[in-house]
Formats: sequence, structure tokens, C-alpha cells
Amino acid sequence: MTTPTDWTASELSSRIHARDISCVEVMQAYLARIERLNPRFNAIVNLAPAEAMLAQALQCDAELALGRSLGWLHGIPQAIKDTGDALGFPSTLGSRLLAGRMPRADSIMAARMKAAGCIVIGKTNMPELGLGSHTFNSLFGATPNAWDTAVSAGGSSGGAAVALAQRMLPVADGSDFMGSLRNPAGWNHLFGMRPSQGRVPYGSGVGSGADVWLDQLGTEGPLARSVRDLARLLATQAGRDARQPLSISTPLDVAGMAYNADSLRGLRVGWLGDLGGHLAVEDGILQVCQEALHAMQGAGAEVEVLAPGFDPQALWDCWRVWRGALVGPKVAGLLALPGAAEHIKPEALWEHEQALKLTAMDLMRASQRRTVFYHHLLQLFERVDVLALPVAQVWPFALQERWPQAIAGRQMDTYHRWMECTIYATLAGLPAISLPAGFHASQPWPMGIQFIGRPQGDVALLQMAASYEAVRQEWLQRRPAMG
Repeated sequence: MTTPTDWTASELSSRIHARDISCVEVMQAYLARIERLNPRFNAIVNLAPAEAMLAQALQCDAELALGRSLGWLHGIPQAIKDTGDALGFPSTLGSRLLAGRMPRADSIMAARMKAAGCIVIGKTNMPELGLGSHTFNSLFGATPNAWDTAVSAGGSSGGAAVALAQRMLPVADGSDFMGSLRNPAGWNHLFGMRPSQGRVPYGSGVGSGADVWLDQLGTEGPLARSVRDLARLLATQAGRDARQPLSISTPLDVAGMAYNADSLRGLRVGWLGDLGGHLAVEDGILQVCQEALHAMQGAGAEVEVLAPGFDPQALWDCWRVWRGALVGPKVAGLLALPGAAEHIKPEALWEHEQALKLTAMDLMRASQRRTVFYHHLLQLFERVDVLALPVAQVWPFALQERWPQAIAGRQMDTYHRWMECTIYATLAGLPAISLPAGFHASQPWPMGIQFIGRPQGDVALLQMAASYEAVRQEWLQRRPAMG
């Protein structure tokens, strides 16, 4: 016997619209599961009162009774990552300084999901200010991994990933700057996608004060337990918005996707691995990624080991400039608040200090290096269809650690160096998808493999993922122990 919380979002949508189950029954099932599991996993924060959520579900049922549906998410519970604004819920960014900050409007993404019919029930937990791929903060506490509560869930979309993996949500949204969608997907046996830069307009629109021209490394996107859900949620989130002038106007058409193994036949995969030894990677990670590639080869994919062809250290230096330039001013804004320095995590203060040392010349040079790197990737895509890398360089680490100090005997010189493998898609503005790859040899820890696609090749990446899902369908059904 299955319950509504076992169904994918697409299955849930079909049954709601067929009137096989009411929106109220769906909400009751999810609220019961959240009540049972969320105290253990701390994935959903600022949960709305049950009576208010049930009242919205009842209204959704009344609309269906009149033959009206808002869309495929009609009546489906959803919690928005705390980086995004949702009316009625504080936008805290996991910071004590922002614990009471109430938005004046929905973010563009949240508004689109609401327009498709979802009921926002709360927010999902994240690291303070979204910094570091480990979900903990002094406001709400830590979110442990869905598969092992002794280790990290990843981040910064860790709350979203754990809520999804533990069936407290049917589908989830997140954001990705330095692997924040890809890493928690990989560590929780989920599908996660960083879409092409501009595919999902990021922010709250007019009046937010946020930069819309230069600040283009972060983007929102979907997390799901099935590729069909992933594609549908991205299609809901995507689309041009004039308030975000660099957003993509080309429609994202996922209706014609085929959910079989056919698209793997003849697919050319460039395996970058650890970039010729540049990336420090824990034992077993490259092996599980290669097992995923082997499964794709069994369906006809062609895998080629590629030398990176670029200077990874120079690109890391470029990344440091861009990250400091974009993160530092945000921290500076918080430092203007009374007592802020005592309430801001040291990693954020470090980012601010690094930003103060930068010049306009530094940023222009880093921009030029990004451009050269992007053109290099275009050359690689003349040879292969997708590029593959591990989605993380370490297995999920102990929950009480702030970040890995060393990997395979190599010291990490910054708090985020252990996630270096995620910067390439971000710097190039290319779509990247995280697919479940395998598990640790002796622990219940998942690991993902990421694939980087051609410019605006989001649908092609999703189609590849759908074929991968068809090939590994039975294995992908593995789920964490229930609380």
C-alpha cells in the first residue's frame, strides 16, 4: 500500500485532477508526515499553521469542483527555500539578523509556482546567508542528511533536498551558486538541476534593490525524485521577465521528452574526472561516478576521458574574485545593522574582507578569464555532447563539522575549496544536472555525478537524465530509512 506522500508530484497531480484524492487529504497526509519527521530532520522552517494550510486546500478542492484548475501543481504542498521570498513567511537567509524580515512580494519563481497552483506551507532550511554547502545556522540549527542523521545534508538547498528525500514534500525548489542545488541532490539520492543562467529569473523584481546586471552567478532551479517532475517544475519556473533583463526569452518545451533509454544511444560524454589530479577527491567517489557512466555505456553512450585543457588554478583564482565581488557587498549591507559583526558567521566576514581588497581591474581581468574559459568549453562541445564530473569531492561529512579541512591528505585553503568541482558550470553560465551515481562502499551515503550541457541546452540535459533514469529505474527507487 502506498500513501500520497509516496507519489511523485506528477502522480499526485494526476490523482488530484482525476478527483481520486482531495487536496485536503493530500495536505493532511503531508502535515502528518512533517509532524512526525521534521523534528528529527529540521528541513522545513517557519511552517504555517495547519488550519491555514487546510483552509487553502479546501479552497483548491472547491475550485476543482467548479472545473477550475490553476495548473499541474494545483493543491500540492510546497515549501520555498529561504533564499526566496514568499508572502506571509519571513525571508531569513538563515540569519538571526533577518529573523523578522517579511517580504513585500513573492519572488518571481515563487509567484510562478503559486500561479501553477501550489500551496506554500513554509520555507526550507539553508546555511546562514547561503554560504557553504553544509546546512546549519544559529537561527534554526542544522539539517542532517536524509540517509544518515550523523552527517551533512549538503547545501545550500539542504533543507529542500532532505524534505524531498524524506517525502515531506513532493517536489522542491532551490538555488545554486556553487553547487547549492547539485551537491544536496547528490548527497540525498535526488535529481537536481542548475539551469542555464537566466533561464529562471532570480529575485523579487522591481524595488528589491538587487543588482540585475552583474550578479549573475546564482540561479534558482528544481529538485525532484523523478526527471518528469524535475522537467515540469523547471518549465514552471522558467521564462522571460522584463524586470530581469538578462533572462532568457526562448520557451522551455519539455512536453515532447521521451522517458526511455533511446537518447543515450550515441551520446558523447567527456569524462573530466578529477581534472588530471588537480581536484582532491576522497576514495570511492570517482569509482561510483564511473559506475554511472558504465550504465550509460551499456545503453549506447560513448564515454571519452578528456584532459581539461585549461589551467584549473588560474580558473579558481578567477572564481575567488567573482565570488568575493558578489558576496562581499551583500555582507557589507548586513554589517550596517546594530551588533551585526557578532551575529555573522566567520566565513561571511572572510568573504567581506576579501572583497575589500578587490579592484575594478581585478574584476575585469577575471571577467576576461571567464570569457576565455567559456570559449574553450565551446570547443570541447564540438567533440562531445556533455561534460561529466563528480558533483562533490567528499562524502557527506560529520554534522558538527563546519567544512572539510582536508581531502585525501590535501589541506583546503578556503572554506569552500572542497566544492571546487562545481564552479565550471557556474562560471560559464551553462546548465548542469546532478544525477544519483552510487553509494559509499560501507556507509549509507549517496553520491551524485554532474553533467554540464551546451549553452541553453537545458532540454537536452533533461532528456539525457530521463534516459539515465530509464536505464537505472529499479536502483533509483532506493529510499532512505523512514523516521
